[in-house]
Amino acid sequence: RTRRPPGPRRPYARHVAIPPSRRAFSRALTRWHATHRRDLVVRRTSDPWAILVAEVMSQQTQIERVGPAWERFIARWPDATSLANAGPQELLRAWAGLGYYARARNLHACARVVSDVHGGVFPQAEEALKRLPGIGDYTAAAIAAIAFARPAAPVDGNIVRVIARLFAVEAEMPRARPAIESLARMLTPAARPGDFAQALMDLGATICKPRRPRCGACPLQPDCDADGLGHPERFPVKAVKKPRPQLHGPAFWIADGSGAILLRRRPKDGLLGGMMEIPSTAWRTQRWPLTEALGAAPVQAEWRPLPGGVSHSFTHFNLELTVVAGTTFDTTAAGSIWCQADQLDQHALPTLMRKVAAHACSSLAAGSGENLTKAGKTFRASDPIDRKLPGSRRARPAGTGH
Repeated sequence: RTRRPPGPRRPYARHVAIPPSRRAFSRALTRWHATHRRDLVVRRTSDPWAILVAEVMSQQTQIERVGPAWERFIARWPDATSLANAGPQELLRAWAGLGYYARARNLHACARVVSDVHGGVFPQAEEALKRLPGIGDYTAAAIAAIAFARPAAPVDGNIVRVIARLFAVEAEMPRARPAIESLARMLTPAARPGDFAQALMDLGATICKPRRPRCGACPLQPDCDADGLGHPERFPVKAVKKPRPQLHGPAFWIADGSGAILLRRRPKDGLLGGMMEIPSTAWRTQRWPLTEALGAAPVQAEWRPLPGGVSHSFTHFNLELTVVAGTTFDTTAAGSIWCQADQLDQHALPTLMRKVAAHACSSLAAGSGENLTKAGKTFRASDPIDRKLPGSRRARPAGTGH
């Protein structure tokens, strides 16, 4: 297939975008999708509850990665009413490791509204779906199109990329998103809109990739403006990203005389709200001197900083935690519980805190504290507690899109 020579651009800038024939466009994409669709377990259903759970889980990650967690979740809570009857901590324990825990709380609130207000039956209209807690434009459109065959146009990261390249949209993201969503709605056929949306998602995930797109294998290449210009990777046009700030803090791995570990619950609102944590402090841009950090510890203990540290990337900032191990006989810390290390997985620990626990256990098992003493290394009160040390455990930022 030969590349279409550059010609008159569709007058996108004047908001009079002229699409290819909707019928021909849909037919070409549908023929391709019939033999190239991804076989994803989360796609083998038209149940709105199962679709909602899959879409919530796959926000900020790739949908193929959530299959096992989605299957366990649906087996445990097969409908909105079953989750509505579950306790919040039961849900958070099941959600542990998936990240973005506000999504779990919103899903719980949504389940309660569907159960209590709608009798366990999801509304079918896109606007009615958007009135449910935690359901935004994309999720409402996905449920309406895939579960109920309503003429809705869900636009995820993959579809943004396909549409931006098809029309060579010059505006920067996210300013271009409303126009891209309008173009997607214009292209969506009245028949089988859910299949059409999933075909666009699969095209973006497997052919129209962010880097090195396989344009020669794309069924839409003859109509693609970005391919005609010879620079498909330039689209969608991204604004210059601001660097994420770097925050610092200590984490206190505290054991009592029996070896139980101190945990406490984070405030209900805010980041990691309602989750259990290995005690820490406020996170800030300045590094924590040792004496200041220990002054914020929840109990008095015999302390020893462990080498290395734990690094984690949140959406809007990066975090470095240094772990300080302590032994105490003071078990009266307010709002805390004590848990044996081999039972930590019974609590709703977010990924960050699981990494802190893994780092502490491996460091202590290797005799890190004793090795520091034997090597003659000491920490002065003025030393930054989270200075860079070998052995730092780092997390890869989550991906996006389906």
